[in-house]
Amino acid sequence: MKRKNLFFLQSVCKLQRQTRPNRAGSRSLEPAPQSLGGAGMDYKEIFWMACDSTERLRAEYGPFHTRAEAEAEARKLGFSYLLRYEHLLDENQEIQEVRCIFLELPGAVAVEASSISLHTRCATCGESAAHDKAWQAEVWADIHEFERSRHRVRLFEHARGKGLKEIGGWRG
Repeated sequence: MKRKNLFFLQSVCKLQRQTRPNRAGSRSLEPAPQSLGGAGMDYKEIFWMACDSTERLRAEYGPFHTRAEAEAEARKLGFSYLLRYEHLLDENQEIQEVRCIFLELPGAVAVEASSISLHTRCATCGESAAHDKAWQAEVWADIHEFERSRHRVRLFEHARGKGLKEIGGWRG
């Protein structure tokens, strides 16, 4: 079984292009409506992601070729949203436009308070870590800033369905 990774995305336009298999099993693209205003034939490729929130910094899991696959995986992970990516391609298969459509799953489970995790990230070098307890984040930040002069560590709280939220002024 092919393992998919859970990752955080900051930009929706840097994903690899995915195509959907046709009935014969090979990859194909479907014609798109003339939304780009050009006279040439444009194509639309669609793929689905399971995601935990609609915020810019969110956890996404996928991609999936069908909505049913994405919805099943989202429910397993406890995610409340599906994200449909539409790439509009020109005749050279270059991406001309990216559309993102969020769908809230019916009957999505509310976020539990125990599902909150803490993440630290150095604003200078980008090194990061995840923590279960606040004191672990404090110790990691102290060690990191002690070993590297002029580095500053930021703290984030991650809750399912709400995304990442920075905790400002946490070091006094």
